Amino acid sequence: MRFAETDAQGVAHNAAYLVWYEVARIAYLTRFRDGYRGLQAEGYEALTTESHVRYLRPVFFDDRLTIHARCVDVRGARFRYEYVVERSGEVVADGWTQHAVVDRETLRPTRFPAWLAEAVSAAEA
Repeated sequence: MRFAETDAQGVAHNAAYLVWYEVARIAYLTRFRDGYRGLQAEGYEALTTESHVRYLRPVFFDDRLTIHARCVDVRGARFRYEYVVERSGEVVADGWTQHAVVDRETLRPTRFPAWLAEAVSAAEA
């Protein structure tokens, strides 16, 4: 963890977890076609509609973290990611984010792309 991600007490700032979630989501998507950029090129955006973090243990400057992400509950335009944040095998936080797929031009909800739903389903099986 970087120093800039800590608060005045030297502990990871609560907002940093949402940034880590985003980094994990983008990395997750790179396994499929051209990742998030590929989705955008096809005319999609994925908006975050809700987020939740459960802080279990404090995290400090220079801790090495691993963030695990999985995509679940793909239905219509909605989908959800679940996260586990680990330090040396110990779970220090977990949570989820809820998302909606929208048309990039109109920002109106649209179905999760079928090719990606199939790829995610296979990856999570």
